[in-house]
Amino acid sequence: MATLFDARFNPTDAPLSANDLLSQLDGQDVLVSSITDRLDADLIARLPESVKLIAQFGNGFDNVDIEAAYARGVTVTNTPSVLTEDTADMAMMLMLALPRRLVEGAGVLPRDGTWPGWSPTWMLGRRLRGKALGIVGMGRIGTAVASRARTFGLQIHYFSRNRRPPAVEEKLEATYWPSLDAMIPEVDIVSLHTPHTRDTYHILNATRLAAMRRDAFVVNVSRPELVDEEALVRCIEDGQLSGAALDVFENRHGLSERLLQLARANKVVLTAHMASATLEARVEMGETVIVNIRAFVDGHQPPHRVLPENRTTRPTS
Repeated sequence: MATLFDARFNPTDAPLSANDLLSQLDGQDVLVSSITDRLDADLIARLPESVKLIAQFGNGFDNVDIEAAYARGVTVTNTPSVLTEDTADMAMMLMLALPRRLVEGAGVLPRDGTWPGWSPTWMLGRRLRGKALGIVGMGRIGTAVASRARTFGLQIHYFSRNRRPPAVEEKLEATYWPSLDAMIPEVDIVSLHTPHTRDTYHILNATRLAAMRRDAFVVNVSRPELVDEEALVRCIEDGQLSGAALDVFENRHGLSERLLQLARANKVVLTAHMASATLEARVEMGETVIVNIRAFVDGHQPPHRVLPENRTTRPTS
């Protein structure tokens, strides 16, 4: 970035306040943001006139008021395609960790290396092969998860806005469900891989969670807003659901105490928003940001432009 542009950098990972962020933008053309920068309508209204592009460093863009940016004529881009493999790997790891009690088993061994020893009924988990996996959102990441899961012997079911081509379904031996409500009671694992939109907010709500099998569990490496977290916690506490494996949480500033209690009781596995946390992914994200900026400043449409829902063109002036 510094080679190609006159760039100013935040020297730490600490998020800047709105005022601090704005103070750095005088005379700048592009704001490179990340998920921790809260770019709401108020901040976007206060952006200097020089800022014409918000180049998000990340796939998610819930932190940006896309409609406010669009209305002001500010282009927004993200880095969608570079996270597929790493996110799919994380989903698969969580899918294995919960039924096989991986975190619980690792915690049994004390620091001095002693352990209670093997016995026929000790640390019994559940086999993954033969279980039914229900994927919500069969895009790039959902398809990559399905491919991995098929290798582990899972039966693939999916609900998605668009049905996949027959060749993809045949390769994955995947069953398409036009109704999410119909699929949920028939699967052992529900894994979420859809963006956060008006239609997908709490797509796993209390009613759908209650309809799941008692020994089923939820995996979410996508967006926290997809799950009604309070309803999920309640279902697990009441024994209506076996558990959950989560890499994202509704409360960005701290986990709920009830969720932490379930983690201590080994009913849920929690990871710290790590799905894209590989060196390779971070480098590719940065390169994609630069591609978006380069295209924009050269007068072209950036390859990864984000538009408001139901919009396909720029507003007329």
